[in-house]
Amino acid sequence: MGKGLYAIVKDCMDITPTPRPAPTPPQPTDELPVAPTPVAPSPAAPPQMPSVTPLPSPQPTPNDPNNSLPPQRPPKSGSGTGISQRWTAWADILSGVGIFLTAGLVAFAIIAFVFRSYQVDGPSMQNTLQNNDKLIIWKVPRTWARITHHAYIPKRGDIVIFTESGLSQFGQTDTKQLVKRVIGLPGDRVVVGDGHYTIYNKQHPDGFNPDKTLPYFNYGKTMPNTPGTVDVTLGEGQLFVSGDNRPDSLDSRAFGPINANQIIGKLILRVFPINKAEAF
Repeated sequence: MGKGLYAIVKDCMDITPTPRPAPTPPQPTDELPVAPTPVAPSPAAPPQMPSVTPLPSPQPTPNDPNNSLPPQRPPKSGSGTGISQRWTAWADILSGVGIFLTAGLVAFAIIAFVFRSYQVDGPSMQNTLQNNDKLIIWKVPRTWARITHHAYIPKRGDIVIFTESGLSQFGQTDTKQLVKRVIGLPGDRVVVGDGHYTIYNKQHPDGFNPDKTLPYFNYGKTMPNTPGTVDVTLGEGQLFVSGDNRPDSLDSRAFGPINANQIIGKLILRVFPINKAEAF
């Protein structure tokens, strides 16, 4: 066995390695080295912004009932522009005049048919009303009565404004507007005596004193015992009126009953003085 190993080693040692060829040295040459051609960097492209294309606005069709755009009118020529401006100016003037006239007509209608303000002049309605009190008179019932061709008959105890022309015997030469309280109604018999009123009618055949049965006289002044007696029966559409200041009031005791068509309106409100504002 050892002989075999020796033979193998010997065989390996007899192997001659193959020599490697020596490297060939670089040969000199007349050519210069070629330098690489520089490549210019391409310019960076600018960042692209997303483009937006506006959508065309929908145009209304001529036959579309929902067409909300006004029809296009051809422009006027230069000569027509001045005429248009003049007409516009006249239209503005006429519009202003129309508004002014309308406001005047409305104010006139309110005063003539709805309500009106008055100022008390004199002591005949004390202590209910004082001199210089500012009042509001309601005229609608009287207006409606005239429209329907009926007489306006207020309630007993109402304070009314009326016109009176029969005052010449008392030194008054023109028609006056007076404020008094309604005491007697059509069909009543009114008797003045012994310092008080007595009203006789179908409901009260024995008579009654309105100053004691109605609440208004809490403001009034009693009537003195004066000589003579007033005894009058009121006809259709007639009223007997009296001031609350009985000693100092020119009323139906002197000039007699008034007609319903003389009434202007009914007192509904005292607005001045402010601290005495009151509804009636």
